Amino acid sequence: MGSVKWKTHQRLLILLWVLSFSGVLGFSELSFTVQPQDVSAPRGQLVMLDCQAQGESPIAVRWRTDGLQLQESVRVRVLSNGSLCISSVRSSDEGFYQCLVQNTYGAILSQRASLTVSDVLLFVSHPVPVEVTLGSMARFSCAVSGSPALIRWERNQRSLPLDSDRITVLPNGVLHIRDVTMKDAGNYRCFATNTASRVTSREAELSIIPASGPRPLMKPHIIAGPQNISAGLHQSVVLECLAEGNPRPLVSWSRADSKPIDVFGARVLGNGNLVISAVKAQHSGTYLCRATTPGTRNYTIAAGNLTVLVPPSLLERPESQTRPRAGTARFSCRAEGTPAPHITWFKNGQVIHSNGRTKMYNSKLVITQIIPEDDAFYQCQAENSQGSVVSTSRLIVVLSEDRPSAPRNVHAETISSSAILLAWERPQYNADKVIAYSIHYMKSEGLNNEEYQAVIGNDTTSHIVDDLEPARNYTFYIVAYMPMGASRMSEQVTQHTLEDVPLRTPELSLTSRSPTDILVSWQPLSPKLSRGRVSAYRLSHRTASDDSLTSVELPVPGQNCTRFLLQGLRPDTIYLIRMSASTRVGWSQPSAWSSHRTPKTSSATVPPAPNLELEPLNCTSVAIRWHPTPSDAVIQGFKLGFHPDGQSEGPVLQLPPQHHQHSITGLNPRVKYHVKLLAFSANGDGYQAHQTVNTPGCPSAPNRRLAALPPPDRVQAAARSPSVVSLSWGRPAFSSGNSVSYSVRYGPASPSAADSVRYAQTTEQTVTVSGLRPNTRYEFAVRLHMDQMSSPWSASVYHRTPLEAPGSPPQAVRATLIEDGTALVSWDPPDQPDLCVTHYTVLYASHSAGSAGEWQVLQREAVNTMALLEKLESGSVYLVKISASNPAGDGPFSGTVELRVRTRAQPGKTPRHTDSHADSTAFMDGLYLMDEKSMMGIVVGVCIALSCIILCIFILLTKSETRKAASSKMIGQVRNEVMHSDASSANQQQAEATEGLRPMMRTHFLDTKVRICLLYLPMYLTTDDRVLAVAKTVLRYEDEQILFRPLGEPESSQSSAADSGTEDKQDVPVTHVM
Repeated sequence: MGSVKWKTHQRLLILLWVLSFSGVLGFSELSFTVQPQDVSAPRGQLVMLDCQAQGESPIAVRWRTDGLQLQESVRVRVLSNGSLCISSVRSSDEGFYQCLVQNTYGAILSQRASLTVSDVLLFVSHPVPVEVTLGSMARFSCAVSGSPALIRWERNQRSLPLDSDRITVLPNGVLHIRDVTMKDAGNYRCFATNTASRVTSREAELSIIPASGPRPLMKPHIIAGPQNISAGLHQSVVLECLAEGNPRPLVSWSRADSKPIDVFGARVLGNGNLVISAVKAQHSGTYLCRATTPGTRNYTIAAGNLTVLVPPSLLERPESQTRPRAGTARFSCRAEGTPAPHITWFKNGQVIHSNGRTKMYNSKLVITQIIPEDDAFYQCQAENSQGSVVSTSRLIVVLSEDRPSAPRNVHAETISSSAILLAWERPQYNADKVIAYSIHYMKSEGLNNEEYQAVIGNDTTSHIVDDLEPARNYTFYIVAYMPMGASRMSEQVTQHTLEDVPLRTPELSLTSRSPTDILVSWQPLSPKLSRGRVSAYRLSHRTASDDSLTSVELPVPGQNCTRFLLQGLRPDTIYLIRMSASTRVGWSQPSAWSSHRTPKTSSATVPPAPNLELEPLNCTSVAIRWHPTPSDAVIQGFKLGFHPDGQSEGPVLQLPPQHHQHSITGLNPRVKYHVKLLAFSANGDGYQAHQTVNTPGCPSAPNRRLAALPPPDRVQAAARSPSVVSLSWGRPAFSSGNSVSYSVRYGPASPSAADSVRYAQTTEQTVTVSGLRPNTRYEFAVRLHMDQMSSPWSASVYHRTPLEAPGSPPQAVRATLIEDGTALVSWDPPDQPDLCVTHYTVLYASHSAGSAGEWQVLQREAVNTMALLEKLESGSVYLVKISASNPAGDGPFSGTVELRVRTRAQPGKTPRHTDSHADSTAFMDGLYLMDEKSMMGIVVGVCIALSCIILCIFILLTKSETRKAASSKMIGQVRNEVMHSDASSANQQQAEATEGLRPMMRTHFLDTKVRICLLYLPMYLTTDDRVLAVAKTVLRYEDEQILFRPLGEPESSQSSAADSGTEDKQDVPVTHVM
């Protein structure tokens, strides 16, 4: 039902507007049929400026000059047809003329016409004497003021012959003579003529110096390069480029923006001068003249900027309107031209000034609370130095007495930094006749603020006004509409939008004053970009080759924090610098990195960096101004370079020392450009000034931004356990009663864990997130949902879950006796994922002590999963258990493992073979923790054993009975020494065994014939191949057997090996294993 009612109201509104516009189209328009045009006339001539209008009679015509009422006289009078006649024009008559026509509907103003009086020409510059070498180049120039003139040249008071291609006269009056000869010497002068006069310059002598020999080779050099020129539309322009060198250089032209040069409208005159006839707007830009030695890469470049001045033209014209009383009228007028046109608004031919109801901003005119006196002609005039253009529109005010009363009880409520909720009550009278409401709002502070209007249906009494600027006061009022007119405006209310994070960071200017510092300066952000009061800046920098970042926060006590000096830097190093800005809400996104190379360390005095200023002229042009810093260095010129952000640097322009400004054109809209400028002297290039600038967007239809809710603030995370985190946040600062919900995003902070991001929904301001991994850094963010709108994600909060105490014991605990009183314990880490272990605790005790709770404690770092148990009591049974620990706590102990310690052998006896299991480690007596005496005994034993081996090899080779007897005797001596050495060191040697001992020699070769002693070197490896065992000497007798087996090998294999060793009495090779 409400939809049908609204559609009916829509049809009524359309009918109302159609009837209203029929009135607009039906009134007697007042318009011009002929308007005055620009005129140039010599002094004393008759001048006629035409002006004719049509419309309802009577029509009165008046004239204005330079905005003032023209006073008629005998010489200056208005004709009956409205034209202005000036007889015997004078220089004082020059100016701008407009005619004003008026009838009963109002008055309108014509376009502006310029009157120029041709006067006597005056020379601005005269030619100067020139002295050149035979065969080189000569150049003369002269210039005149006043209206355009034709310039010619004479030599020795005779017309200069132009039949030779060596002589060129440019349209701007410059004379070029190439390959001068002795005949070219003489006195030169120029004469200029126009419709009013003919003038002649002073003479200048050309002197020729004879050549003393062949001309030496010379690199190309530009004598006269292109200058910065401003020219009106359709004028002829000359870009001069006179270059010399030996051999003669070739001259070519290009544009700095890489656009092609218009070959149809341009030609090359003489030896490289570029002439563009009838210039157009697209000819504006920077032109590069390049002189190149033929067949080489030697060249030089000069640049000049061409600015084409274009009269204004209207892109958007104001439209005639019909509005009810108390309504609002808006007129739009947009224009383009070079220079940028200035727009002036007129009401019935009179300039409009802002007041309480009428405001002008940018290029718009807004009239609120319309009254009958606002019924008039409204004109938009756009003007610049090249001309003006005027567009006319009409406002008709419709009167009606049967109007509703104003809406009541208007109140506003802030929703976010860009949206305010407005609510009201229906009018007290004629509320049932209301078909629509019109909401009006504007900024409360400042002058000429734009007033906006939003029209909504009559089925609601609330509306969200979005697209507002943060941290601003706005004033609102509401008007009710019915088919016959509008109500009076409601009372006004003012409401403040919330602050927001800055939309952008300032543009940085980087300058080095010494090789070890960078001065970073910036301009404060505009209120539109800061979106609140900037409370701090964060400046970060690093070198291009290092990821280590250094940051400093700069509080903003006022608005004067606009520079900071980075000191202690390395010379000749590229530094990357960026900035962030913050308000009370939070930090903005950091800017893109800006690079700057610190200067090299040098003892020479070079110019300091200039003070650089950048200003966008329009969406494709930037004005550059600079002021040299005072110093002792003599500046010979400036080098200017620019390039878009993210692209390589373009060509460098070299400018003369007297130039302190330059314009860059042909840029792309909405692009960030880097501009670099330095001064150079005879000692080299000076310090560089580096600054960035953003070109604005070209005028276009505005894009309406949707209302955005503010994100939740004060997001905090707290861990409840290693796998549970509690998250809380604050609701944005608006008091709307509408229900809200929240989305929570969380996941590991690692970029490689993007697939692990999870989401949770809640209507509360807290949420508990479970199922997290211990000791992991997580990222959390929250967003708000209300009325089918969603806020951006809040600033991310990072929190690391705490460590989790071990929940399981170490695995595979093993205890192995490796010698008398010493055992090796090994284990595997607990079987628990993502567990961090810092140390292990080993408890061991004898059976009786363990039952009484008297445990001995050992601790090992997490990287070590083995431990030695020493000084164990012989014949006791020990209990061993292990637990893992970290800062979060201790884990459970493993099950106990029993370890039986064998009874020690009687001292003073030589070890003999036994079948007991304990004897399997009898040969390990000399292992581990050896003192100095033990080491000496081992060294002596090894030396004696080596001597024995050498003797054995010698005996086996000779196989003589005599040598056998001698060997037996010697072996007896060796046996006594070895036995004495082994007995003295057996009780002193200790060893540290590890998990997984592996003997490196498993078979023992014996010479049973001669009862010779062998050296047995049991070398044991850990699982990572570390050698833990040392050498041991064992004796072998003919009538005795000492059998050896690797640790842990069953006795059966030992016995079988012994049997096989006794069956064969032949010589067995002797092997010495190290």
